[in-house]
Amino acid sequence: MKKLNDLLGYKHRKIYQDDKCFSFCLDSVLLANFIDIKKKDTNILDIGTGNGVIPLILSLKTSNKIVGVEIQKKLSNLAIESVKYNRLENQIDIINQDIKKFSVDKNNYYDIIACNPPYFVEKDNSKTKESVEEVIARHEIKINLEEILKLSKKMLKNNGRLYLIHRVERFVEVVDLYKKYNIEPKRVRFIHNDKNSSAKLFLIEGTKNGNVGLKIDKPLIMFNEGVETEEYLKIIEGE
Repeated sequence: MKKLNDLLGYKHRKIYQDDKCFSFCLDSVLLANFIDIKKKDTNILDIGTGNGVIPLILSLKTSNKIVGVEIQKKLSNLAIESVKYNRLENQIDIINQDIKKFSVDKNNYYDIIACNPPYFVEKDNSKTKESVEEVIARHEIKINLEEILKLSKKMLKNNGRLYLIHRVERFVEVVDLYKKYNIEPKRVRFIHNDKNSSAKLFLIEGTKNGNVGLKIDKPLIMFNEGVETEEYLKIIEGE
């Protein structure tokens, strides 16, 4: 059932979701918060935008053009409705298309590309309770990690930046693919549930044809004795 929700604590932003589809997760909010947008970044792309959470949040950081590409029709329709509800049609375009086809005429075009990719390799979904939308969003069925890096290299301008969030167990693979496609890792941040737990997720920024030089940001700790940390609250409340 389709419903209109608050986009966490982000004022003036609401988002359409459907219980039968893949709803946005906090990972996308963390990624959107991690992205550093400069005035010169006139073209921004979100690969696999889902119901549009990343473009909606990024529109609070910039007035420049943002494009979200989503292969699943149901999710892209939700994103389009959210864009219209928030009166952002002049800034955000939602495209229902396979990113592999979308990228054909987008050589060296984008200043920033963001992607919250499928975390898991392709699986047999014949026995899963997940919806088709959830399976595609979580698993590398329509696109895999290397394809995302290859397409990002093609579409990014020289010195354009690629932002991803991913699971720590694939950290080395992600860094290797960044290097393989000449997107130099520049900044990484690990995400911990609390100060005593190992990181499960990480955020990464890389620059196309950038110089070598990696900065490890301080870790993001989400909870302290079961209570949201001040920094984490600021992120989810849009402050």
